[in-house]
Amino acid sequence: MRGNLEQRKRDMQRRCAEAAQRLNSTLLFGMTTSLVLQSVPLPMDCDLDSYELHTVSSSRDQRVRVRGLPIHPHIWKHASTAEKVRVDQNVYALDLFHVWAQLATHMTLESLIVLGDSMITAIARQPLLAGGRTAPMVYGDLKRFVEDLSGFKGRLACQRALTLIMPGSDSPKESEERLALRSHGIPQPVLNYEVPGAAFRSAVAITLDMAWPEQKVAVEYDGDHHRTDKMQWRRDQEKRDKLRGRQWIVFVATAASLADADARAEFAFNVARALASRGAVFAFSVLPKTMRQLSISLG
Repeated sequence: MRGNLEQRKRDMQRRCAEAAQRLNSTLLFGMTTSLVLQSVPLPMDCDLDSYELHTVSSSRDQRVRVRGLPIHPHIWKHASTAEKVRVDQNVYALDLFHVWAQLATHMTLESLIVLGDSMITAIARQPLLAGGRTAPMVYGDLKRFVEDLSGFKGRLACQRALTLIMPGSDSPKESEERLALRSHGIPQPVLNYEVPGAAFRSAVAITLDMAWPEQKVAVEYDGDHHRTDKMQWRRDQEKRDKLRGRQWIVFVATAASLADADARAEFAFNVARALASRGAVFAFSVLPKTMRQLSISLG
């Protein structure tokens, strides 16, 4: 996935630079364009056209419109005081916190949560953006940002999303799987859990995407490369053999586990049964709560 993100980023940089050159002007990009320029996976159900170049200005008289260019101008009154990330000589990207707030009214609450996870991970992985901050520190900064930024339409959605964002999620699909489990009442997992004393033959520590350490139950999300990449497949087998030897129950989630409501419910039930068999106490919900219901119950 990271390879695809970098290719998409290079393509977007080229298109943005060409637009700035044609206009002989410096351009500030936001919305989905800024996400691509900063290597953040795009949300699945955003109502904006991700092919368009989304520019940002703080007032109507500064908007950029050019016939023949797929430029979509947006007004964001906080643009003048927001941080800008320099991408090229005449290309700048609106900082990711403001982009997240911008996009809050353009997608479902679940996608806003998943995007928040992805954004925090992207910032933490880029030294220039992170500035030494860990993912939990970035999450704390995001909470303070939403508290301090007033007067934008998606503020309530952002506040609700913050109750379910978890710093450390490695991919959007992992986030979707976690939210599917939470919607059925599964307790909060530990992300990227390092199993004590467990290591690969290479001596690298074994970690789990989602874990409930007290019950020794885990969920791993396997994308297509886990199946098609022989080295990755062997690594997965080594990991799971060692964990089974340590009495861990490991569930493997795939795209099929998220295909529809029935698939999500069946996977959640199997995880719930394993947790309950090992002493976990929680209220399993046959019918999933909506993200709004879940965020309100946690908030």
